[in-house]
Amino acid sequence: MKVAIQGIKGSFHHIVAEEYFGKNISLVECMSFGEMPSLLNNKKAEVIVMAIENSIAGAILPNYALIDDHKLTICGEYYLPIHHNLMALEGQKIEDIKEVYSHPMALLQCHKFFADYPHIKLIEDTDTAAVAKRIMDKQLVGVAAIASALAAEIYNLQIIAPEIQTIKENATRFFILTNAESKKSVSADKASIKFITSNDTGSLAEVLTILAKHHLNLSKIQSMPVIDTPWKYAFFADFIFDSYADYYHAIKEVKKKTEALSVLGEYSKSKR
Repeated sequence: MKVAIQGIKGSFHHIVAEEYFGKNISLVECMSFGEMPSLLNNKKAEVIVMAIENSIAGAILPNYALIDDHKLTICGEYYLPIHHNLMALEGQKIEDIKEVYSHPMALLQCHKFFADYPHIKLIEDTDTAAVAKRIMDKQLVGVAAIASALAAEIYNLQIIAPEIQTIKENATRFFILTNAESKKSVSADKASIKFITSNDTGSLAEVLTILAKHHLNLSKIQSMPVIDTPWKYAFFADFIFDSYADYYHAIKEVKKKTEALSVLGEYSKSKR
């Protein structure tokens, strides 16, 4: 299976791809999320692994827009505990490090650690593992990366400081995406939808009441502007259910109360 990931080998997306699909996969490496949907359309990848939210940094809003704009289908999810490690060439100590490069999310999640090292300059980069590889390839002295333990192993770097994330219980949720039409699955126990309500008072509350009436447990709701209609918002919602029949009837009823509704995917919930 050809699996597209953001980043390169050793990235957290790589870890998710292997834990979800197994090691017998062909990785398609991308340096940005924006280039991923076209890989499906051009049949260069069969499936995409895409981070969608982090327990510290919150939702990755541009990725919701990508899913919506390209009509991608969510066919699964995966929660990965994130362990950030500071790594550099062998023999260096943290006192030797002058610059640390990593993905903006990784830097954000490790800000407290670096408060104790004001001599270190933090610089945003495109990918955690790509920085690790660059340090190894160019034998960069005085430069460190924040990346996974797998990246340190692959690129033969020394972990100077392990587990430097500010909040130790740090996890990222990933979507597994295709460009195939969403298929009904009675074995599913979780779904993601997008809906737009009217501007009438209580319209959103009415939708949430319907979901509750049918025993659907709302696990996340995220608003995003409707680009071509100023001050109007779409809602992306995830919910868990025990009965597919309850879900089916809830969606049928919600459609009558919204201006637009689309099912982004029906899938099995992942353990956190």
